[in-house]
Amino acid sequence: MSAQALRLEERLGYGFGNKTLLTTALTHRSFGVPHYERLEFLGDGVLDCVVAAMLYQRFPDLPEGDLSRLRSNLVRQDTLHQLALQLGLGDYLRLGEGEMKSGGQQRPSILADVLEAIFGAIYLDSGFEAATGVIERLFAEQVAALAPGQAMKDPKTRLQEWLQGRHLALPTYLLLNTSGAAHEQMFRVLCQIDSQNIREEGKGSSRRLAEQMAAANVLLILEGPGA
Repeated sequence: MSAQALRLEERLGYGFGNKTLLTTALTHRSFGVPHYERLEFLGDGVLDCVVAAMLYQRFPDLPEGDLSRLRSNLVRQDTLHQLALQLGLGDYLRLGEGEMKSGGQQRPSILADVLEAIFGAIYLDSGFEAATGVIERLFAEQVAALAPGQAMKDPKTRLQEWLQGRHLALPTYLLLNTSGAAHEQMFRVLCQIDSQNIREEGKGSSRRLAEQMAAANVLLILEGPGA
């Protein structure tokens, strides 16, 4: 497990003092005990707290209800699954033979649960501050792409609605380049609105996130002061 653990630690940006915690976080109940479920319970609570603090600081004027909806949107299974795929967690899971044959290493529910378990493991290994650092790095792009008053809509959706509401052509997205090693790639995407003569770039650890950031940058122009 040591070589695998090192690669995953590099992707997480965190090194475990107690490697057993990481091994447990990656172990499904079909493989044996101890498995990740107790760590997942702990990590879920840590994640909620950290994301709540990020949103509290990012949106100082939003009421509690809007903050709660934003948090629910960020910590849902789909978001965790996407982050787990970026980390390549499926390559490190310890699954029973049956679960492995049925594709468990790519199952969204398992990958999301394992990521939460890793947060719990980091908390036990080094405390809340260390877990906060990892979570903040992983969720930084998603939080940055949010906008007040648009709690449940991502920037691409809002941009599309803005253009459709004015009967304008939809934006086009162009992948400009991809850089970095396979496990830490950075994508650069151009979003262009020909009718408004607007071209803005976005960067992210996946093409989807880069497109969201590019759309968010376009919205800053379209919805900004004097627009």
